[in-house]
Amino acid sequence: MTSILGMLQMDDNSEKLSVTLHGQPAVIINRADYASPGFTMVDLDKFDRLVRTLERQSYEAPHNAVINDRGGITPEEIGHRLNERAFTEKFFVYFYGTGASVFEVPLASVHPRVDRELLANIKEKPIGQYATYFNVRNKNRSQNILLAAKAINNTVIFPGETFSFNKVVGKRTKEKGYLDAPIIVRGELSEGIGGGICQVSSTLFNASDRAGLHIVKRYSHSRNVPYVGPGRDATVSWDGPDFVFQNHYNQPILIRAQVVPGKLFVSIYSSDVIEYKPREVPGMSFGHLPEEISASAAENELPYPLH
Repeated sequence: MTSILGMLQMDDNSEKLSVTLHGQPAVIINRADYASPGFTMVDLDKFDRLVRTLERQSYEAPHNAVINDRGGITPEEIGHRLNERAFTEKFFVYFYGTGASVFEVPLASVHPRVDRELLANIKEKPIGQYATYFNVRNKNRSQNILLAAKAINNTVIFPGETFSFNKVVGKRTKEKGYLDAPIIVRGELSEGIGGGICQVSSTLFNASDRAGLHIVKRYSHSRNVPYVGPGRDATVSWDGPDFVFQNHYNQPILIRAQVVPGKLFVSIYSSDVIEYKPREVPGMSFGHLPEEISASAAENELPYPLH
């Protein structure tokens, strides 16, 4: 009978393990490569690296159910990850056995946090909303507002959880489509890449404040901004100020953000059974358009067109 040590020294296709993923080859393994030197045992460091590699190759992220552009619900998608326990069992059977082997990467389901049933339950009751306005002729700033609004749209915050604007929106980069918006708003120069983002965070702040949510972090600009009333803004920047609030209610809440030409609208929704305490927050009228001028025109003091 062939000894395990002698088997480990063999290096041909009759002794190899082929691991497939969705029917395609993922990795080919020789027993000898995973044996501890001088022993007939698995080298656990090498095996751990193999597992980590297969984890990266096999992971498929789940996708939450979302409300689509038509107002309907796009169903959730279940993801997958490596079933490490099942893979370990299969690997050890091969390692201490004889001959070649082939098996598919064993996968475990990864369920999304938000499914159709939950989303249908919490999209019914608006508990806070706010609208602000912007100059559509400033194309770069409008683009940044649209991207940031899309980033927060359909976010669900469960009871006790906090929402971080910077964490959800992420870093504002050219690779993500954010543009330079070097404008001066009433004498104050805005940020470069991603200029206009603070209008989204400020609109969200007012909507969440109206909903009576617990505001954890909020910072104001050094000067008043025109898209919200004095003291009603929430400035944000990457690796800088953040806007954070907590859902202290006993029901999940849903953020809906919509952009139409010249208008940003943010709503907070929840289920019909939520008990909430709204706050009074003054609204903005269409007449409050940002008084902005392009940075290049600043020297000539030419006002940026507002219509």
